[in-house]
Order: sequence, then C-alpha cells, then structure tokens
Amino acid sequence: MAHPNVVFMGVCGCGKSTVARRYAAGAGYVVVEADDFHPPANVAKMQSGQPLTDEDRVGWLAAMAQRITEGKARGETMVITCSALKRIYRDQLRQGDPALFFVLLDGPEALLAQRLAGRKDHFMPPSLLASQLAILERPVPPSERAVTLPITMPPAQLADILRIFFEKLSA
Repeated sequence: MAHPNVVFMGVCGCGKSTVARRYAAGAGYVVVEADDFHPPANVAKMQSGQPLTDEDRVGWLAAMAQRITEGKARGETMVITCSALKRIYRDQLRQGDPALFFVLLDGPEALLAQRLAGRKDHFMPPSLLASQLAILERPVPPSERAVTLPITMPPAQLADILRIFFEKLSA
C-alpha cells in the first residue's frame, strides 16, 4: 500500500506546521499549508480577533480539497497542515482524497496558550484559542482514518513515531 496523504490537524499552536515539516523532511513529500489558502477576508477577520464561522470556511476548504485533488492527480504524496476542527471540515477535505489520513496533535490548553503567546509571525491571535477548542471534534477511529498524538512530546519525536507508524501501515 502506498503512503497516504496525511493531514496534520488541531487547534492553533499545536505544532501542525512544525511537525509536518519535520515529518516531510527528506522524504520527498509535498507540504501543503492550509493557511496559504485562506482568502484575505478570512485572514483579516482572524487578525481582528473574530473566529471564523462554518460559512467563512466553505471556500477555504473547497480550495484545499481542490489542491488535494490536483496533487493526487499528479501523484504527489502530500503532507497537509489544516486545523480540520470539525468532522464536516474533514469530510470536505476527503472530497479531494477519500483515503486522507488525519494526525490530531492534541494537548493541554495551558501549553497551547503558552505557545501562542510566544508566537510573533502569525495572523492568528492567541485570543482565538478558546473558540477553536470549543468547536474541536476529535476524529474517532475507525470511522475516520486518524491517530492522536500528544504535543507534550518534542516535534522530532512525534515525526519519528509517525514515520514508524506509516511504514507499518504501508507495509
């Protein structure tokens, strides 16, 4: 079995981009950052401290699903970062690849808040953490292809665990 396309998901500050880049490093996987697909109106809304609604996310998720479809058609193995907070959002992403695998990076609110407080280069303000935690629907295997990993572990260790996991899954 081929390596699946993998979505690193979770609330802001969980380390999606950091762990995804470490995981993809040297493997030839294409890293797709969902933040790059937000329309300017979504970015402005988040910058102003307003949480996105389901309606705000429709176009963004459609653009992500389209990117996944195109990458799959090109034969890319993709490592995707996307909050994918609700099952309906993950279902929209699966329109691009029904076999998507989700990795939820999960951890304590205090650690997430600490990470966000130290982040200077992102449009998502720490004040939106509570709204994301409030709507988070953790994936429930086996109805969803997913694993949950603790963000209390170092990113390099998480990437190593996932390499072993996907080697066994693909065998």
